[in-house]
Amino acid sequence: MIKNFKWLLLVSLTFVACTNNDNSAPVTIPVSPGSATFTNYVALGDSFAAGYSDGALFEKGQQGSYTNILSQQFALAGGGAFKIPYTSDNIGGLLLGGNVIAGTRLYFNGSGPVPVSGTPTTEVTNHLVGPFNNLGIPGAKSYHLIAPGYGNVAGVATGAANPYFARFATSSSTTVLADALVQNPTFFSLWIGGNDVLGYATSGGVGINQTGNLNPATYGANDITDPTVFASVFSTLVNNLTAKGAKGVVANLPYVTGLPYFTTVPYNPIPLDAPTIALLMNTTSGYGKYNGGIQYALSVGLISATEAVKRTISFHPGKDNAVVIEDSYLSDLTGYGIPSYRQATSEDLMVLPAMSFIGTTVGGNPLYVNGVSVPLADKWVLSKDEIAEVKVATDAYNVTIKAVADSKGLAFVDAKSLMDQLSSSSGIVSNNFTLTSTYVTGGSFSLDGVHPSPRGYALIANAFSTAINTTYKSTFPMVDLGLYAILYPQTIQ
Repeated sequence: MIKNFKWLLLVSLTFVACTNNDNSAPVTIPVSPGSATFTNYVALGDSFAAGYSDGALFEKGQQGSYTNILSQQFALAGGGAFKIPYTSDNIGGLLLGGNVIAGTRLYFNGSGPVPVSGTPTTEVTNHLVGPFNNLGIPGAKSYHLIAPGYGNVAGVATGAANPYFARFATSSSTTVLADALVQNPTFFSLWIGGNDVLGYATSGGVGINQTGNLNPATYGANDITDPTVFASVFSTLVNNLTAKGAKGVVANLPYVTGLPYFTTVPYNPIPLDAPTIALLMNTTSGYGKYNGGIQYALSVGLISATEAVKRTISFHPGKDNAVVIEDSYLSDLTGYGIPSYRQATSEDLMVLPAMSFIGTTVGGNPLYVNGVSVPLADKWVLSKDEIAEVKVATDAYNVTIKAVADSKGLAFVDAKSLMDQLSSSSGIVSNNFTLTSTYVTGGSFSLDGVHPSPRGYALIANAFSTAINTTYKSTFPMVDLGLYAILYPQTIQ
């Protein structure tokens, strides 16, 4: 009989205060804005710009956003006030007409991430008077920033509008870009495009690659944005933001597949013994029968030998057996009664929620184990082919971002290289701290596996400051990463 098993997140958190023993007097460099003017800084972007963390937007997270950290740096060189559309609490989540539409933030309870208790108090219909300098909108895709009505409260319930923007949009018909331009910014930051592929990735590829479709009004929430649409939107944004002489900084996009959301759960976590394997490989109703069907398909020329090998299911006694998954990219043999199953490989990525799903039983029946006798549905896995689609689109977006930055003389942040460094074995060392992309303990990402931790946002702010200093000959100092925690506690004071 198959033994049920559960994933246990076994991590220990160590909060270390590092001391610099260098007693020499620090060298003070006067802060200069260089050739840029920071009197009115406006930030456009998505959840990263907003300060989203641990699966929610909350006041402390907003204070720790990379955009707010930058505004504090800019204040050292004549920067003005940076107005933020603060939420109502540190619980996180949203209400719409008193009904919860977004859950509370996560915290680490010693064995894993769990939601903080309490009911959100941030009511979407309680409109804030803007405009606001921080125009980071959680969930925003590139084309949303120029979409009229994206902040219309009446459209929130149907998904036609964004609840975060609806809280503070200057009118029901305005755009994010318009709310930026009305402030006549002297400097801007723009980091957008991650969500144009993220929904597709986090849903395990349950969406459509819209490359070739130039009408974003027809896109679904989990679809990949056509690169030509992205290019047109990004150019429109920058052209408008620079029309009156404002300078700015833009960032390219890392592969979202490098986020802990996709790299934490192994593809081969299944422990099996010989009796269980014998049950699984039963030739009457198990994978033995399935393998026989694959051999038949090969013999009559329905699939290649390579695909036959790819689809053949096998297990071995002990640990490290790969999960079985559904794969829509396989040849369709359903007309012959053969489903599209194969075992995952290291080139496939399990999404983070699969951690608590793999190994559970269906209806409590120990013979039906998810990921073993019951193949994982598409939503639990980002397959090799789906990963390729995400990367192709991201590469195209990045070509546009770099070209526009160069043509306008804007500061450019290579966020993709930053993520590559975090994902390497050595990580990034700064202020005596080593940051990596490892879930929880790496220090860079929050408990949702997608958004940065406080320290991660500080690292991003330093990358933006470095790019600004390089391009505009400014002299903004780097913030000390040691002043920023790697996780928010259960209770935030």
